[in-house]
Amino acid sequence: MAATVGLPALTVSPAPAAAAPAPAADLASRFTLAVLPDTQFYSRYSASQFLPRYGDDPFHVQTQWLADNADELHIPFTTHVGDVVDQVGQAGEWQAADRAMSVLDDADMPYSITTGNHDVRNSADTVYDTSYDLAAEPYLRTFPATRATGQPTVESGTDRTGLSQFHVFEAEGQRFLSLALPWRASDETLAWANQVIAAHPTLPTILTSHEVINIATDGLTAVDTAYGERLWKQLIAPNDQVFLTLNGHFHGSTWKERTNDAGHAVTQVLIDHQMDYEGGNGYLGLMEFDLTNGTLAMQTASPWVTWKPSETLTSYDQPLLDAANQRYTVPVDFRTRFAGFAPDFRAGTADEPPLIERARQMLLDGFEGAPPVTTELPGGRADHTIVDGTLAWWRPGEQETGTLAPGATVDDVVGNADLTRMTHAESGSPTAQDGDVTVTDESHPLSSDGAGLCFANADKAAKRFSALTSPGDTAVDRATFPEGYTIETFLEVDPSWTDGANSWSKAIVRSGNRSQIGVPQTRWDWTASPAALGISNLKEFQWTEVTADPSKGDRTAWSGEIIPGRWLHVALVNDVDARTTTMYIDGAPVLRNATDTGGQTVQDGMPWLFGSDWVDDAATNGWNGCIGETRVVDHPITAESWLTARADLDALTVDEPGTEVVPTTITGSGHPGATVTLSGAVDGSTEVAEDGTWSVDVTGEDTARTAALARAAATGSAEAVQSIGTRSGAAVAFAVALPDDVDPTPAPTDPAPPAPGDGGGDGDGPGDDGPGDDGTVTPAPGALLPGDDGPGADGPGTGGEAAPEGDLALTGAHGLGLLGVTALLLLAAGTAVLVRRRLGALPRVAPTEQ
Repeated sequence: MAATVGLPALTVSPAPAAAAPAPAADLASRFTLAVLPDTQFYSRYSASQFLPRYGDDPFHVQTQWLADNADELHIPFTTHVGDVVDQVGQAGEWQAADRAMSVLDDADMPYSITTGNHDVRNSADTVYDTSYDLAAEPYLRTFPATRATGQPTVESGTDRTGLSQFHVFEAEGQRFLSLALPWRASDETLAWANQVIAAHPTLPTILTSHEVINIATDGLTAVDTAYGERLWKQLIAPNDQVFLTLNGHFHGSTWKERTNDAGHAVTQVLIDHQMDYEGGNGYLGLMEFDLTNGTLAMQTASPWVTWKPSETLTSYDQPLLDAANQRYTVPVDFRTRFAGFAPDFRAGTADEPPLIERARQMLLDGFEGAPPVTTELPGGRADHTIVDGTLAWWRPGEQETGTLAPGATVDDVVGNADLTRMTHAESGSPTAQDGDVTVTDESHPLSSDGAGLCFANADKAAKRFSALTSPGDTAVDRATFPEGYTIETFLEVDPSWTDGANSWSKAIVRSGNRSQIGVPQTRWDWTASPAALGISNLKEFQWTEVTADPSKGDRTAWSGEIIPGRWLHVALVNDVDARTTTMYIDGAPVLRNATDTGGQTVQDGMPWLFGSDWVDDAATNGWNGCIGETRVVDHPITAESWLTARADLDALTVDEPGTEVVPTTITGSGHPGATVTLSGAVDGSTEVAEDGTWSVDVTGEDTARTAALARAAATGSAEAVQSIGTRSGAAVAFAVALPDDVDPTPAPTDPAPPAPGDGGGDGDGPGDDGPGDDGTVTPAPGALLPGDDGPGADGPGTGGEAAPEGDLALTGAHGLGLLGVTALLLLAAGTAVLVRRRLGALPRVAPTEQ
């Protein structure tokens, strides 16, 4: 299911098997180029999130691992693709970046580093590096030109701004040129880069820039960019020496080959994991150059995952990524490719084993991964948790599938806050259509409701949107959550989502106006709603809220990049004691959570909205996608109680009926909506009521049983099982008193039909079980009497052939034999004596009472 639905939190992928040691013959001239993708979130959240939670941050762990293993993996050079920090003006982020890169300095491990759009004070596309106030750029205070030229490379230098740098490094007896260009290189800077290449005419060149190629919406295909075209035309294509480009900036991994002016291939690689779990989860690129066999191989790996304490690991924590564009090999005949400018290029000594396989072994050695996830698929609509303090629970599955017309509702199954679709006039959308909102039977696989409320054709430019609204005066509308809260929902972003039509749209909103509830004036969102869950222009889920103290403004949590077309469970948990609101996506906490928060401030009389935003006192900007069942609880709860958890079907009780009086009903408690089935000495089934109680009538139409209530002639064993659809809990055994017309021994599951003349009667005639009124004993159905045919010789029920005439062995299966008949007669006689004694011990009843 995880593979189909794309939900890594549902199951734990087994760690990739460690590669077998390379055979001695598999030696070649190899080295590894290390690539550090965007580290912006590692720097931003080093002090506030990573260090308190783990004791270190991924950026520092990455560089330490590279330094520790540089010799074994034969790493002569490391390149950073830019976006070193997230907020250029925050000194703490630069300190975290300096701490990480200083590890390489201290290890005499050469590297290049460059600026991304987050590393410069003005990242506008029309502002080039030569226009900056260089003295005011924080990047140059942390990574000045002297730090670049001080690298232990063969040769190095910078342009006049200090933002661009080059290095000549040696690997396998050959020299390579590395060029690192800034966020927006001016014509002057590109001219400098061309001069550097011209000054090193025989060196294969690797170009690093924060932006070169992009990735398509399919998450796989590489596409060109306008700035990448500028670099291609002015620098890459005219210089045959440039055979490899590296960039980040765009979220994901991809690569492509493009033919330069000399007719040769240029391999272009994009690697950026900042929108993955924990801001990238420490993934970096290990590029193996195999000069002997002519291959360039990429492995995406995370030393951070294997460094983290095991108790912190989740199913997202995989040390190696092996999917398309994460692990791949590109054929590059280096000698042929470089022949035009480096005719003497040769592979070095063939003495290195496969380096990527060695890296995989190192990372997997001793790594056990997260414990298995035990969440099960729901057995039915009742297969969910029940949580005290639930203020509202909207379940689209209560409605018929199809168009949800204006005026129709989605039920609140625990309260009176039903959602009603606004009419088009009420919503204020001049272009909305009735069919824009539907109830479908599609949902997240862990949602027991099994339905979605879907909004189609939303377009902010066309002002097309639809919305559902709560009454505005119910408990959930007024809730300010002084004890915290948990808001859960299931969301799907439609594959048709675009930035232009759907960015900053909202799925669930507590409507109102921040400017009217005490929030200080801000540049953005001052007239927006007090709380809203939506999506950014970068396809990140955003939860923004005004805390119980509105003077503090809002607090925001952000997810990584969301993949359209995939249902996701979102849980927002506000802990007033910890002063945090944590967003969980499919069970994993996001990196960027809200702090210094607690409770909410809302506007009186304003409702919840589903399907649109509310800004400037009006609905706007509709959701393009689906919303599943949504629950609001007035305190923080953990994953064991979320909507993705299953009902505890083992939590079944039976009120023991006792063995003195024959019961007419069996009662107990269970999970509301579950089915309780009785079997054994009593049978029947029922559904557990909303209050958690159940009762099964075990008398039926048996008047003889009712008449014998006071006569507990025997004790029978029974059991109860609780189930919801395809899931069942453990059986609960109990004992019941049985009237004299009931055999305490459960009947065979497949009894043979009674022979002609046999009973099958009502307890008073021949053939009935137990002692009759006259004290005689009749055998149970299926018991063998002398002369009866038993099961076939091949076993019960096989219908084997009759045995030949003659004496039967005492162990035979065809008849009882003489000893069997004798034993049966003795048993009958003994039973008769016992019955007479029991009857004699009973108090004598006067004839009138009889």
